[in-house]
Amino acid sequence: MPHPHDHDRVVLAHGGGGELMNQLIRDHLLTPLRNDALIQLGDGAVLPPSEGKLVFTTDSYVVTPLEFPGGDIGRLAIAGTVNDVTVMGAVPTAISLGLILEEGLPFEVLDRIVATIAKTAEEAGVPVVTGDTKVIERRIGRDGSPGDGLFINTAGVGTILPGCDWSIGRIEPGDVILVNGPIAEHGLAIMSVRNGIEFETSLRTDAAPLNHMLHTLFKSGADVKFVRDATRGGIAGVLSDIAETQSLGVEIDEQSVPLTPTARHAAEMLGLDPLSTANEGKVVCVVDEADVDKAISSLQSHQYGTKAAAIGRVVESDPPLVELITRAGGRRVVQRPYGEELPRIC
Repeated sequence: MPHPHDHDRVVLAHGGGGELMNQLIRDHLLTPLRNDALIQLGDGAVLPPSEGKLVFTTDSYVVTPLEFPGGDIGRLAIAGTVNDVTVMGAVPTAISLGLILEEGLPFEVLDRIVATIAKTAEEAGVPVVTGDTKVIERRIGRDGSPGDGLFINTAGVGTILPGCDWSIGRIEPGDVILVNGPIAEHGLAIMSVRNGIEFETSLRTDAAPLNHMLHTLFKSGADVKFVRDATRGGIAGVLSDIAETQSLGVEIDEQSVPLTPTARHAAEMLGLDPLSTANEGKVVCVVDEADVDKAISSLQSHQYGTKAAAIGRVVESDPPLVELITRAGGRRVVQRPYGEELPRIC
């Protein structure tokens, strides 16, 4: 006979601070995420002394559905936090994990997601050292649909690499724009699932921790001016920031932008622009023209950069614009999306 307190789903009492909450933490969180810092169950984590400037970031994840081709909200949260620290020119050292659970969330779903969190943190080499859980009443949408089931908040800490200066203010005309691989796959994969669209070659999220790849780029000696992960708003958002902040133009060659045929087809069917569609494993790098080959070679040496490519350059422009040079030789202005083109994708 099952114990009267055994549950296969989250209930409100799992957030009440009593024995059920202890069971939730012990059975579903501590075991897969186990490390010396987390096992203390303190109100925080004591971090080792830092020899350089610290980077601190925080983010929240509300993706629907929780699980999608190639990943889930857990991989998204850890990879996104690691990448946010890394693109600041830092080595990520620790992550906090806050879980907001809706009552009714099956434990088998929670366990899969926490296992993914543990696996992604291990891949990145960045431990989850502290965290928190809250349980909220199940929400029902206006259309009668259930709530999302799980939200995640993270914070990440890292230390700046000695001599690393990936700041937007260093960008100047003549610099070259690189990306580390095919764009738009995360947003398109999620939207395809939501719309029940299947493709001959299944679209999968590109969510991945990029710290090892970017540290290899730093060690290559290439003069990297600026790095930014192209999440919400896609590469269009990053390039628009460059143009506006530096009062410079950016020219992108459409033929050079990595985009798989499946992603192009999906974007056409869904009416989306791949340039402004979200990524979770792609970065835009701005590199001195003299070091382009060195930088591309460094990126291509890593599994998440094998299809890295130069896609354009920074130019003098008045007014400062991002322009796409089309396959036909024409030009069109590229702008960041006005609103949220893809709701709940990260």
